[in-house]
Amino acid sequence: MENSSETLREHAKEAAFVHPESRRGRGAVTNRAGRYEKERLNSADDGWDGLDAEPEVLRTQVMRDSTRSILARNKSPDIPFDRSINPYRGCEHGCVYCFARPTHAFLGLSAGLDFETKIFVKPDAADLLENELRKPGYRPCVIAMGTNTDPYQPLEKERKITRSVLKVLARFQHPVAIVTKSNLVTRDLDILAPMAEKGLAKVALSVTTLDHRLARSMEPRASAPGRRLEAMRQLKAAGVPAGVMFAPAIPGLNDHEMEAVLEAASDAGADEAGYIVLRLPLEVKDLFQEWLTENAPNRAGRIMGLIRSMNDGRDYHPAWGSRQMGRGPYADVLSKRFTLAVRRLRLNARSHALSTAKFRVPSDKRSAQLDFF
Repeated sequence: MENSSETLREHAKEAAFVHPESRRGRGAVTNRAGRYEKERLNSADDGWDGLDAEPEVLRTQVMRDSTRSILARNKSPDIPFDRSINPYRGCEHGCVYCFARPTHAFLGLSAGLDFETKIFVKPDAADLLENELRKPGYRPCVIAMGTNTDPYQPLEKERKITRSVLKVLARFQHPVAIVTKSNLVTRDLDILAPMAEKGLAKVALSVTTLDHRLARSMEPRASAPGRRLEAMRQLKAAGVPAGVMFAPAIPGLNDHEMEAVLEAASDAGADEAGYIVLRLPLEVKDLFQEWLTENAPNRAGRIMGLIRSMNDGRDYHPAWGSRQMGRGPYADVLSKRFTLAVRRLRLNARSHALSTAKFRVPSDKRSAQLDFF
């Protein structure tokens, strides 16, 4: 069922505490009001668990995003692309560390459980993209997908918005680079493989851990690590350049797995690799610490101490460049470990640069929605 965003504004006042049974299978522990809301409710568990009442399980709600533009542009000097497409707002994968969570505050919603249970879809994305690419002044450059929310989150299996966008890009011979935590990307090999043959597409799978228990707790509805590695094998076999992102690297929690993840990805066919350290902007810092307290209480203090050592004593330092790599001795060690592992595994030995030279505007203007019929 789809609802308008206006009907959900009251959730900004929703109590922070959510019964563990209600949020089973979700990443965030609470649902605190967004940073722009004036009213907040404080709540506490009185220990009675609602007496005989069964806790109501949080269901995913789907809303229509009526945006009139689809290309998001940025001028950040430490990001290697200047435009991106996000078919969805919010992400059901529920990764507790997701730096995109604070964007839900612009909708009057929580960066916590709202972010992963109230998803906004952009059904007109393909038409909006086609209109953008047909503008006389448009100049092609690689479009990134998966930079904010995952284009292959669970809803994509049904909605196929990402697939409709890829069909438009293929018709215009426009380059695209995808990052995802889902093996659903292999569904679109019929589009991606011919694009890759022309130097128009590549895919990176984000693999945070090989520990299934940690993955299920930290990124509950993303594909299991083994499935992501299998997706790399299928991409490679189909001729689509496959890469791996070890992101985020969390000191004291998963950073010891860096070499193991890179080696497993290399064995699965990845030939490009990168990493990003944990970022805790705005509401994410509290959400992550709540998750740590519940899931790693004995290590929470040490983990946060290491994180602060990489951010000049803060939970997060937003400085360009260092915000993704961290700074200080611990960050330097991570960088050296990555460099040595990449050299040993012969990753990044060649660059799969995407081409803009083949871009063309088709003479026939047709809606990508027609491809569904």
